[in-house]
Amino acid sequence: MKKIEASMAGTVWKVLVETGDEVTAGQTVMILESMKMEIPIEAATEGKVTSILFAEGDFVNDGDVLLELE
Repeated sequence: MKKIEASMAGTVWKVLVETGDEVTAGQTVMILESMKMEIPIEAATEGKVTSILFAEGDFVNDGDVLLELE
């Protein structure tokens, strides 16, 4: 199981994938908002999204697991 983690604390502004989607390395899967800046979260590796742990509007901390891939 591969995990995609938040690179900083912020609010989930946009979730760009759904459970079951195939993602590629470098693909933006989520956008966080912090201090009026948009921070894209990219997949480091390819895989299939098995779970999305946060929804739009949720606050996340640095290091929180946002998505899991298989």
